Amino acid sequence: MLNNYTREFRYNMRLAAPVMLGMLGHTFVGLVDNIMVGQLGTAELAAVSLGNSFMFIAISLGIGFSTALTPLIAEADGEGNFQAGKSSFKHGLVLCTSLGIFLFAAIWIAKPLMYLMKQPVEVVEYAIPYLDLVAFSLIPLIVFQAFKQFSDGLSMTKYPMYATLIANIVNILLNYVLIFGKLGFPELGIIGAAIGTLISRIVMVICLWWFLKNEEKSNAFISGIKFFTLEKVMLKKIIALGFPSALQMLFEVGIFTAAVWLSGILGKNPQAANQIALNLSSMTFMVATGLSVAAMVRVGNQKGLKRYDELKRIATSFFILTLLIEIVFAGLFVCFNELLPKIYLDIDDAENLIDNAEVLTIAAKLLLIAALFQISDGVQVVVLGALRGLQDVKIPTLITFFAYWVVGFPVSYYLGLYTSYKSEGIWLGLLAGLSTSAVLLFGRFYYLSKKISENSEEKTTVN
Repeated sequence: MLNNYTREFRYNMRLAAPVMLGMLGHTFVGLVDNIMVGQLGTAELAAVSLGNSFMFIAISLGIGFSTALTPLIAEADGEGNFQAGKSSFKHGLVLCTSLGIFLFAAIWIAKPLMYLMKQPVEVVEYAIPYLDLVAFSLIPLIVFQAFKQFSDGLSMTKYPMYATLIANIVNILLNYVLIFGKLGFPELGIIGAAIGTLISRIVMVICLWWFLKNEEKSNAFISGIKFFTLEKVMLKKIIALGFPSALQMLFEVGIFTAAVWLSGILGKNPQAANQIALNLSSMTFMVATGLSVAAMVRVGNQKGLKRYDELKRIATSFFILTLLIEIVFAGLFVCFNELLPKIYLDIDDAENLIDNAEVLTIAAKLLLIAALFQISDGVQVVVLGALRGLQDVKIPTLITFFAYWVVGFPVSYYLGLYTSYKSEGIWLGLLAGLSTSAVLLFGRFYYLSKKISENSEEKTTVN
């Protein structure tokens, strides 16, 4: 019985692996920044956390919106309709570029809000110049996403992975020389980290464009594009597909961003500890995100073939695989909850010894809670991918809003600011929101898949 599901594991992983690696590449940029900046002190680490909290919101909207391109390109590729594919890419690239510019401007305007959010003044003063440069990197990042989703739609998933790998190498090298002033470069601190992030994201776009330009299958799509000849119908189609997905990502990322801000109210050390636990959790989340994309593709394929029993079986195989992987991650967080945070700080720094000790203590406790929500977080994002495969986006959007902002955030706010739980209370709210989301989305998928199957059987009987 179990073999009906486990025999799908290998194919599921093969399909998901390139997406996982690409998503991990994005997160790895943040990991490197956090580890290197953490050597400067807890205030600098908290500043990166505060600055990136604004970025998380913008990135979630950009990535979520860009996902509309993949099914459109895949459909056109399957039909052999080059003109439709090129039109989808052109309109998607224009929309993503415009969105990147808009989000950069929005963050630029929103910077003064940091002073009104009861954040530590020292942290805000570090964060604002850091955010200036990192916010500008949104433009190349979201342009990259347009190229990436296009490439994925053509089943050319390896090229975004290569571009991300090159960008990470560039980021590490630039961080090393610019943050610490090595090889004759000036010591710029967290500004050096921001410069490294900006340049690496520009390199990422250039590399992916070059790879696709030199590939016969994709060259014609990205060459000779008439950007000023746009069609309202195609623009509306991409927006209709991308907007709900962007909202779903926004609602989840938003509650984690709120956790950063609530932690900042508690002080720079709780905020730094929150950033450590959040960064580690993000790394494991990207594995589940890869499985989510693979589930979306496979469920969509089975829906198109009207093989509804297979659809349910394959989806279940993804849910079981995700559960097993997340249990392993949870075990790692429990076993190494005290060791992992030490990667981010200089534990031999006598000047910041007290601050570092407090950060490590808080982060270790947060990782225990993170271990609990590994399962619910992984399951909810993979089920969400399966629902997208069924082209069900409206109800899941409402579910994610309810789970994170009606259930999760009030718990985080109350336990974090009005009880002795403090940082742990904030993360218990995250646990509550993610668990609610997982249960409701899981129920939604099985209700919908059963309904589709029954309707199909009724039609077959009538005919």
